[in-house]
Amino acid sequence: MNKNDLIAAAADRAGVTKAQAADAVDAVFDAITATMKKGEEVRLVGFGTFVVNRRKASKGRNPATGAPIDIPATNVPKFRPGKQLKEAVN
Repeated sequence: MNKNDLIAAAADRAGVTKAQAADAVDAVFDAITATMKKGEEVRLVGFGTFVVNRRKASKGRNPATGAPIDIPATNVPKFRPGKQLKEAVN
């Protein structure tokens, strides 16, 4: 399922137009992104939790030359599925 499929499914289930569903889906994605940008988690009970993990800076090697390189610290988005989602999938 891609974003357009998600919009079509949401429009059918909610009984709204695809344009309205697209606005709603975009608003949800924007809200999740904005919250995670602040370093906060988004907890959707029964579905899962979106969190931001901090990856520490590290040393690495360039595979082509073998020269050492510095890998900077980064923030990494993660999703932890909730119990109901896990049970629904299994």
